[in-house]
Amino acid sequence: MRIRFAVMLASLVLAAVATAGPAGWTLVGTDRSSYAMDRDTLVTHAGKSSGRLMSVRESRGFGTMMQCIDPADYAGKRVRFSAYVKARGVSNWAGVWMRIDGPSHSLGFDNMHDRPIKGTRDWARYDVVLDVAKEATGICLGLLLDGDGKVWMSGVTFEVVDTAVPTTGTGDQRPSKPANLGFEH
Repeated sequence: MRIRFAVMLASLVLAAVATAGPAGWTLVGTDRSSYAMDRDTLVTHAGKSSGRLMSVRESRGFGTMMQCIDPADYAGKRVRFSAYVKARGVSNWAGVWMRIDGPSHSLGFDNMHDRPIKGTRDWARYDVVLDVAKEATGICLGLLLDGDGKVWMSGVTFEVVDTAVPTTGTGDQRPSKPANLGFEH
């Protein structure tokens, strides 16, 4: 009985370690239970390990491996999140993404929805570039997968860039006055 309990406990510990994923990264999404993430030492880019995000069953939403950081060192600056991504059998779409959070809403966002990674692709570099507003409360970034497939991310960088580098996503682009109040179009 003691041996069976010890084996069961060891199995639970190993399962927890296996599903914990790469240090610093968290698995979230609208259908998190349909996805898994891990550190992959076999599928590498430039000899470096990768983070893998994959569907584990049919999904009704997306999964993402992500992390959030304090924006204090980046306030008022333009930042670029870059990664090399490899895809296998992506049925809907995938992309690297970044979001600038504010006190009450998102101040900037890009998830590559307008330039998605689909199907099977070899390693390629993808960038998202956003401005970090002075009132930002967080910067979140990661790799998103919507639907079946597997994606790997390696060679990740996060850096301040010059304002000559164009942004790739949307910012806090609220109009200065109401529009279409008469519902003309």
